[in-house]
Amino acid sequence: MRQRNRSECAEQLSGNSGSVQDSDPELKQRPGQGAAGPAADGRQVPEQERSMKKPFRRLGLLGKLKRVVLWLLLVYVSIPFVIKLCPSIQAKLVFLNFVRLPFFIDLKRPLDQGLNHTHNFYMEPEAGFRIGVWHTVPAHMWREAQGKDGTWYDSTFAHTHPAILYLHGNAGTRGGDHRVQLYKVLSSLGYHVVTFDYRGWGDSDGSPSETAMTSDALFMYDWLKQRVDKKPLYIWGHSLGTGVATNLVRRLCDRGSPPDALILESPFTNIREEARSHPFSTVYRYLPGFDWFFLDAITANNIRFASDDNVNHISCPVLILHAEDDTVVPFHLGKKLYSLASESKSLVGHKVQFVPFHSSLAYKHKFIYRSPELPHILSDFLGSAHPVAG
Repeated sequence: MRQRNRSECAEQLSGNSGSVQDSDPELKQRPGQGAAGPAADGRQVPEQERSMKKPFRRLGLLGKLKRVVLWLLLVYVSIPFVIKLCPSIQAKLVFLNFVRLPFFIDLKRPLDQGLNHTHNFYMEPEAGFRIGVWHTVPAHMWREAQGKDGTWYDSTFAHTHPAILYLHGNAGTRGGDHRVQLYKVLSSLGYHVVTFDYRGWGDSDGSPSETAMTSDALFMYDWLKQRVDKKPLYIWGHSLGTGVATNLVRRLCDRGSPPDALILESPFTNIREEARSHPFSTVYRYLPGFDWFFLDAITANNIRFASDDNVNHISCPVLILHAEDDTVVPFHLGKKLYSLASESKSLVGHKVQFVPFHSSLAYKHKFIYRSPELPHILSDFLGSAHPVAG
């Protein structure tokens, strides 16, 4: 009897427990029994816990973003001090000789760049330093030039064709595409084109400096002048090469042997003004102490390229070409240099001309060679028809 009563009581308690859970849904969703989804250890995680984790995720993402911003700010603030403490870094940024575009070019083979009438050779402007040189003959000689050696190329200077010594800008080599395209244009107009890589550029030995670049240019000019003799010899500088060109011509004029003309493509006044106007300096230009941090570091490397001063010591015709949409060397710097040259006493009696190219042409910093007017501009300025025919 007692045993039957105990079993009835157990069944009653069990029934009551089930009915309470059925009637109270909160009891069904106790921890470990919720319907919100499985946890990592296999148990169920309530919806309430999952919704509480979302704000923490947002806070974590915000924290990472703040960390990135702080790192960028630290880098931004550190760069001026690093450059001030290590001025050689600023020199590398001026020359950019370590940027050797296009990649994988064999400078010993100008034919690979479409120059089938160009000879590659090497000169020693100073004992122990070798520089790479290209000589491109007038285009109408291309067939005769096939398979010829340096002796034949040297002999072509005896012809009546004028010559241009081309001084390239920073970055890249004498095999840069826009440079090669200009050689082709000038060659098609009947000019010899001689160009080279300064010390530290391309396959030339040594390391760059303004003094070394000017010395190399003077050495190449003298070498070329000996070969062309009394035939016209022009100097063409582009970008940073315009600074080298005005340095060179000033030295030539000082010794009483100016070139027949100086052509400046995308020139600047001096390296400090160019550095201040360069797009790379935009993020620091309005920083207090910009000159002290950045420009003084350039001067500390004895880099000036003071074309604005050089034009006061030059006495030969000067032609300036500049595109209005040039963002590397802004148009106003070329215009300013022209204004200074126009007022130079040493240039009185010499032709000084400025040719702008409208921004709609999109010639920018290095595509003036594309202008169909370029042959006429050169012909008008140099005062003679181009010797295209043999």
